[in-house]
Amino acid sequence: MNIMSSKTFLILFLVNSFSIYFLFHAQHRSGSTDDSLSTENRSRQPQNRRRRHLKPWPILPSYLPWSQEAAAIPLRSCEAYFGNGFTRRVDFLSSSSSSAVEGEGGGWFRCFYSETLRSSICEGGRLRMVAQRIEMSRGGEKLEDVIGRREEEELPVFNDGAFEIEGSGREFGLGRGISRRSMVTGDDLDRYVPAGDVSRHTMRELIGSIHVVGAAEFRCDQWVEESTLLVTRFEYANLFHTVTDWYSAYASSRVTGLPYRPRLVFVDGHCSTQLEDTWRALFSGLRYAKNFSGSVCFRHAIFSPLGYETALFKGLTKEINCSGASALHLWRNPDDQKTARLSEFGEMIRAAFGSSVHKQRLEKPVSAHNVLFVRREDYLAHPRHGGKVQPRLSNEQEIFYSLQSWTANHLGCKINLVNGLFAHMPMKEQVRAIQDASVIIGAHGAGLTHIVSAMPKTVILEIISKEYRRPHFALIAQWKGLEYHAINLSGSYAIPSVVVGGLSSIMKSLGC
Repeated sequence: MNIMSSKTFLILFLVNSFSIYFLFHAQHRSGSTDDSLSTENRSRQPQNRRRRHLKPWPILPSYLPWSQEAAAIPLRSCEAYFGNGFTRRVDFLSSSSSSAVEGEGGGWFRCFYSETLRSSICEGGRLRMVAQRIEMSRGGEKLEDVIGRREEEELPVFNDGAFEIEGSGREFGLGRGISRRSMVTGDDLDRYVPAGDVSRHTMRELIGSIHVVGAAEFRCDQWVEESTLLVTRFEYANLFHTVTDWYSAYASSRVTGLPYRPRLVFVDGHCSTQLEDTWRALFSGLRYAKNFSGSVCFRHAIFSPLGYETALFKGLTKEINCSGASALHLWRNPDDQKTARLSEFGEMIRAAFGSSVHKQRLEKPVSAHNVLFVRREDYLAHPRHGGKVQPRLSNEQEIFYSLQSWTANHLGCKINLVNGLFAHMPMKEQVRAIQDASVIIGAHGAGLTHIVSAMPKTVILEIISKEYRRPHFALIAQWKGLEYHAINLSGSYAIPSVVVGGLSSIMKSLGC
């Protein structure tokens, strides 16, 4: 099979996968007693009206189907870590399909548990939220308006009645004397939503706070018809940790088989940051929980695990023996030790900002290469931040000037040195700079997390000071299949000739 026919076959495979995926989703939602919610939805709201403002999923070259047989995903395989390892389904509340046709079926709730990640993606129907019963700041404010606010004020505390789900008539029938109960037990939480090493697991607390109530108590001031992803965040102003949250939200949407990109609700009180632009680009809309007034009910809610529970974070302390490969390679040669999921996710980020995900590096003239130098700049990150970032490379400006001089006088080919001042660039421009780079250089810092969106042939050169010798970006490069090099310093000072020599070697390998 030649290259052209392989590409054509892959495109057809992707289109067919999406068609089967949508068909499966429609049948899956309406074909079981647990999913009778969709029957009620159709009787109350036309499908095209509910989906009118939802973004479609883009066609991604690295996409592989997420709906797989549980037996086909081995424990601690790369797919179990980065894809749909959430194979154990646990139903906590079921709805009667016969009653649901009449609008009386009650709510439903279930979780999909990953033994590999020890985490669950949960979803439910007919869920009510009363934001006034959640103790936290309003959220979404301008940073300069909340300087000095304590982190404790931004994290949610769920009082009684903050989240409730409607029970069926069978459960709350006449004469039973039952009006409400906890939906899950403490043992359920320990088994399926363990706290792990997180000091405060806010999503576990949210799920643990949900009460099942009778129809007489279930009253809603407004309904949200579209599928909605509930997210709680911690280190919301740090790019690395936010990328783990993005990945968790993306995986939750795929695992639960959503045919469109969902809307988001932040169930936290953090202020707005620049990173919010990417949340809005990736998904179909965003609101903070406290922006709702009265009681709001969700026809379908998905509960996104914390970013700390993703392989991106867990791989920092636990060996995840995976390497990146193309989706076409894995389709032809399945391999439990390889993954294309991070490449798929990087393409999702690029597509969200309107960049072409089908552009290949081979289309770019080999006589010109962009070398991106990712800088660390002072900026105000959050209400408790002083506006100064801790330097990881004490002579960063000297290194930049040395690279600038070398590239300007290089005779092999044309090299464009790009000054990556990301702290003051719109996210769309940051993503474009990453996409256009043949080589990415930078000191260890959150900005290098952008390499998750890099093109397949991009080369990474990380400068690592003695104090920050951590594996974050070497791992991302490994899991994406990118060529990676490191310059380990004895302190925080880098010898300019060593950095220039590292870049020179890389450029020679690129034929420059």
